[in-house]
Amino acid sequence: MMSVPCSTGEHRDHDVYAVLCPCRDILEVLSNRWSALAIGALAEGPQRYGQLQRRLEGITPKVLTSTLRRLEAYHFVDRTAYPEIPPRVEYALTDLGRSVSVPLEGLSNWVEEHADLIRGTAEHAS
Repeated sequence: MMSVPCSTGEHRDHDVYAVLCPCRDILEVLSNRWSALAIGALAEGPQRYGQLQRRLEGITPKVLTSTLRRLEAYHFVDRTAYPEIPPRVEYALTDLGRSVSVPLEGLSNWVEEHADLIRGTAEHAS
């Protein structure tokens, strides 16, 4: 079955393999390591910036800020600023973010389960 690459905007016409499909940029956002990890961390519940930075070991402040802004722009994450002194900002998954966290969690679980086998195979191939 051949699909028309995203011509009408209807779900059935989306073809992520087509160069002009708007699905591609969404897939690129979600397949980014830090995006996937941030969504996974936020699946545990709303968190402040510092909590996320500690949870996502190895992420730089610049990359975390960029990642959160991008996830917010794609409606996966909500940013809530509370009018307090000192200011408090929390990040939380939207309904859309929670829905994508399920398959991303499955992928994370699969990677953790198979990492030793894959690493062992890769080491023997080198």
